[in-house]
Amino acid sequence: MKFDNKKKTFVYIGRFQPFHEGHYKLIKSVLKKNDQILILIMDSYGINKKNPFKFSYVKKKILEKISLEFKGRYKIIKIPVVKSVIYGRKVGYKIKKVKLNKNIEKISATKIRKKLNFSRINN
Repeated sequence: MKFDNKKKTFVYIGRFQPFHEGHYKLIKSVLKKNDQILILIMDSYGINKKNPFKFSYVKKKILEKISLEFKGRYKIIKIPVVKSVIYGRKVGYKIKKVKLNKNIEKISATKIRKKLNFSRINN
């Protein structure tokens, strides 16, 4: 399978600071229902201590988890830091929350960051 820009696609915007099991489960859940996903990583590195990972590191971590399982079913793009997602009239797509089990939704990137040694892993 190859990513096709003409196919209807889920869009997932995030900082992924760091990419964790909750992010992975959301991607997996979406790909059960859809052919492909576009993962938009905000270029938030260095803005504050909540953003200690460079785009290249975040992308690498996502690829380590999804590249074999979902080959050809995703595309990853770096984007600016998002202030808001806006739309005008009914435009033919939905903005939707994906519900995951409570244990997955409780995963906190903030808690994960506190446990990590950034100087070693952020290259």
